[in-house]
Amino acid sequence: MNALAATNRNFRQAARILGLDSKIEKSLLIPFREIKVECTIPKDDGTLVSYVGFRVQHDNARGPMKGGIRYHPEVDPDEVNALAQLMTWKTAVADIPYGGAKGGIGCNPKDLSVSELERLTRVFTQKIHDLIGVNTDVPAPDMGTNAQTMAWILDEYSKFHGHSPAIVTGKPIDLGGSLGREAATGRGVVYATEALLAEYGKHVKDLTFAIQGFGNVGAWAGKLIHERGGKVVAVSDITGAIKNSNGIDIPALLSHKEKTGKLIDFAGADVMNSDELLTHECDVLIPCALGGVLNRENADNVKAKFIIEAANHPTDPDADEILSKKGVVILPDIYANAGGVTVSYFEWVQNIQGFMWDEEKVNRELKKYMTRAFHNLKGMCHSHNCNLRMGAFTLGVNRVARATQLRGWEA
Repeated sequence: MNALAATNRNFRQAARILGLDSKIEKSLLIPFREIKVECTIPKDDGTLVSYVGFRVQHDNARGPMKGGIRYHPEVDPDEVNALAQLMTWKTAVADIPYGGAKGGIGCNPKDLSVSELERLTRVFTQKIHDLIGVNTDVPAPDMGTNAQTMAWILDEYSKFHGHSPAIVTGKPIDLGGSLGREAATGRGVVYATEALLAEYGKHVKDLTFAIQGFGNVGAWAGKLIHERGGKVVAVSDITGAIKNSNGIDIPALLSHKEKTGKLIDFAGADVMNSDELLTHECDVLIPCALGGVLNRENADNVKAKFIIEAANHPTDPDADEILSKKGVVILPDIYANAGGVTVSYFEWVQNIQGFMWDEEKVNRELKKYMTRAFHNLKGMCHSHNCNLRMGAFTLGVNRVARATQLRGWEA
């Protein structure tokens, strides 16, 4: 089941639990606006090439729409739609005053030079500048984009609208980016994990962890788990997978990866089959990579007692059912990986106020938001006698539905 179908299914289930009126249910599902633009640029050799850019603005009942821009060959309207909708529920779960959006350009950034990427980003911004805005829609980096991409968007947008640092988040620090933003998603994952484990009287320091995906999110989560005394026993990324039942020295692994660009050949662990990481012996499994990695084929063999969804949609609905029957506790993506958008919100607030925070304050506020959101989510689980995924969806959908009704939009 693809991400859009799974998201719609979870939404409909939440709407049923909440007893939403069919009119409001329908209005919440339909995106506010879908944008599709042609971006033609000269390549370095002088030839012209065209790419298709998308921006789906899903909902703005609770505030400006918010979401990443990805550069990837397989960017398609369905996926962008699903991710925009997920952002609507995610921002509501975290209780930050945003709606959801998502965007992308169907291209392979590896095939483009830096100057070609800059031209493409600027043309895309020119095409959508009057449809995004500090109080309308605030983009951020995603797959294939980074702080530099945001710097180009900020500069191009500012040519039309004057200096507007709050137009994007995930910017370089020198242009108004927030301290703590780079670590935010991984740090939020760890705060979310601590909140969940506390419910079961457990602590990070007493448990073993397997991390699938050792990019920005997985590396930060691993580093912070290691600092708290947790034992990371297996790690994988696109270059391979490694294991050590006594625990991997994460700082040493990070410096090895920085030097060599890969996980394997690390002296402090043995090589393992990447496919086996998800079913490796551990207490807590943290998928930080792609969607749909836990499915009907492998769910039965998962040994972890807790799954923390740091990636978007890593567990498909079939796997969800199998794992729930086994008694595995799944902390859903729309809460577990909300640390990134929460610190993006802090960045936006700092830019609007023109007053920047120190990193300690950013991390303190992030912990407060993640912990409070977990207790609100648990409250919905108790009220509606449902699992954590439905607790998160009912919390998010209920907040957006109430804002929509209060604004009188369903009339």
